[in-house]
Amino acid sequence: MVRRPCVAGRFYPQESETLRGEVSAFLDTGAQAQAATAIMSPHAGYVYSGGVAGAVFSSVVIPDTVVLIGPNHTGLGENAAVMPKGSWQMPFGSMRVNEELAGALVDSSALFAADNAAHLMEHSLEVQLPFLYQLNSSVSIVPVTVMRADIAECEEMGMALAKAVAGCGRDVLIVISSDMTHYESERSAKAKDKLAIARICALDGQGLLDVAEKKDITMCGVIPAVIAIFAAKKLGAKHGRLVRYATSGEVSGDFTQVVGYAGIVIS
Repeated sequence: MVRRPCVAGRFYPQESETLRGEVSAFLDTGAQAQAATAIMSPHAGYVYSGGVAGAVFSSVVIPDTVVLIGPNHTGLGENAAVMPKGSWQMPFGSMRVNEELAGALVDSSALFAADNAAHLMEHSLEVQLPFLYQLNSSVSIVPVTVMRADIAECEEMGMALAKAVAGCGRDVLIVISSDMTHYESERSAKAKDKLAIARICALDGQGLLDVAEKKDITMCGVIPAVIAIFAAKKLGAKHGRLVRYATSGEVSGDFTQVVGYAGIVIS
């Protein structure tokens, strides 16, 4: 399957050179890129979250293989859907799906299913691609979306992801796609997001799930983040580091109903 852009012209520019210029403006050319096991990047429109995404992508070396794991906002397709083959197009390039790693991931746990439908209209992974391609045009991807999972299922999927990554024989970066608190005052969003970010940086998947539930933190990629935390720890990661945090209010000027964005490196 050739997966064509579904939010070009809305979340980011549709014209290729305009998009290249915008991504370049968000990237930090002075950052010291280091190897990492995983990162978390937001997936809102670039006008709101592009600065955070650019900062976190600039902080890491982008290897030739990337697993993208994010939420399924549409409800289409399988609960934990892995696109098994094909390519993803965007305005200035095409990225192939790494069939070998995608197949290994599906084979590693019955909770994962090979499925295209979940990816057809989902924006959470798509908005990461221009940043990846700009930094490494040779990158291949494994697109994964997840709707629901309890802690045991998160751990099983995390262990399966770690097994597939470890067995592929190459450097792999896991990219978690998530926004933080949605549509609360900036004061409230910052307080809640600080709690969630602390659990991510501590690589505490159970703690992240617990605090999100207890404090009603509307982090849309919390399940993908918990899965990735389990995987990253199994792969040897020791801690996370917040690169940048922002809210939509900094752009819109409306601080009564904001969305939070965090860029985190896990290594």
